[in-house]
Amino acid sequence: MQKKILTTPITDDMIKDIRIGDIIYLTGIVGTARDDGHRRVVEGNRLPDFDLTGTAVMHVGPIVLGDRAHGFEIIAAGPTTSRRMERYEKEFIQKTGVKLIIGKGGMGEKTTAACKEFKALHCVYPGGCAVSAATAVERVLGVEWEDFGMPEAFWILKVKELGPLIVSIDTNGNNLFKKNQAVFDKKKEAAIEEVSGHVHYSHK
Repeated sequence: MQKKILTTPITDDMIKDIRIGDIIYLTGIVGTARDDGHRRVVEGNRLPDFDLTGTAVMHVGPIVLGDRAHGFEIIAAGPTTSRRMERYEKEFIQKTGVKLIIGKGGMGEKTTAACKEFKALHCVYPGGCAVSAATAVERVLGVEWEDFGMPEAFWILKVKELGPLIVSIDTNGNNLFKKNQAVFDKKKEAAIEEVSGHVHYSHK
């Protein structure tokens, strides 16, 4: 199977045929944003100076060495739980124009609706691979919102083949985690029914 690599700027046509469960890699520009960054964009109505249109955002608080004078280096970049940004993500996608959201775990109905309406993807990066993610960072292009501190600042990164990224929400509004949950619930109900048939209680 051919390796699927998305290169920024990402257009609607580039992702329209990508489906949940697909594995992709990202080359190009990705910004970092966690709770504080999302809150500033949505509630504070303030965008970063760097234009995110057609790029990606990663739910990550990277560990960074260096300074502006000598340059920065990403040491680790393990994503944080995406669900924390669920309340902000729809408006964040709308305001910033990002096409790819990267994080850990699934997201809910608001993000699913946003991916369908604004043609974006949510992808999951494997847990426990923070150092591996850092090796995909070719260069730190800049940093904004340093008042938040290192993990919450808006870091602008140039990456090469960041991945594997598992597509969990596609542009048709399909949600892999929701789909899997329905399957698991059905199996759970069958298992409970089977076990219950072998369990008997004695009333003495």
